[in-house]
Amino acid sequence: MKTCLIVGCRGMLGTYLSSYIPATPAGREYRISGCDLPAIDITDPRSVEETFEREKPDLVVNCAAFTDVDGAEKNEQLAFAVNGVGPELLARASARVGALMVHIGTDFIFDGAHPGPYREEDIPNPLNVYGKSKLAGEIAVTKIAPEHLIVRTAWLYGPHGKNFVDTILRLAKERGALTVVDDQAGSPTFTGVLSEYLWMLVTHGARGIYHVAGSGVCTWYDLAREAVLLSGLTVAVKPVTTAEFPRPAKRPRNSALDVGKTESFLGVEIPNWRVGLRRYLDKSL
Repeated sequence: MKTCLIVGCRGMLGTYLSSYIPATPAGREYRISGCDLPAIDITDPRSVEETFEREKPDLVVNCAAFTDVDGAEKNEQLAFAVNGVGPELLARASARVGALMVHIGTDFIFDGAHPGPYREEDIPNPLNVYGKSKLAGEIAVTKIAPEHLIVRTAWLYGPHGKNFVDTILRLAKERGALTVVDDQAGSPTFTGVLSEYLWMLVTHGARGIYHVAGSGVCTWYDLAREAVLLSGLTVAVKPVTTAEFPRPAKRPRNSALDVGKTESFLGVEIPNWRVGLRRYLDKSL
């Protein structure tokens, strides 16, 4: 039996994948081994090497990341250690044992100047520390791991972790009205959708860079309004501009991802972001 090592197994995506993969026909061929802090420190070469020596993985899925976009502005060194150095060390270890390395990328490597959804071949130009650190990780994996698959996603939400959708619904129950940014566009993605199509890419032998996200484009305001509506809540949701809601880290005005390459490779259609949101809320409510 082959071994699939899920790094960052206690995070939002890692937790979902850990239960999703074994439930699939192809997943039954793998022994799922999850690791996270403190068992592994991906910024420590010795810790990574010891983990790989013990597990001897055939497949590595790196779900570990420093995801606090605003926090990265004050913790640049830590963000680059986790998002840049960590993937580099995992890539070196994967190359040494001949494992396929799957790395999770982000829409925030783009600057938002593109008029439509970003394709895999579009040139990255991150606006903030988080995006720059994640791009550093992508570059390292691409250069070091001969067998690699980078799956970029966007605006991720799901069970097992703090996320925008849950925050909005909590606030909707506490407040009389909500104000949400309406001039930043992206591709909301349910961890269930990401897990499904990521695993399909793996089992179909994909290599290189692919985008997996809820299809279509919306703003944070659109996402919040849809979540409130589907949840049966009556609180008012009002749009505001980015200028009215300043944050430490600069956000791209458009970071929507084009999933056409993934759909073409797999011969499928990735569900619209509204479908993914409905799937999540149907299980959550």
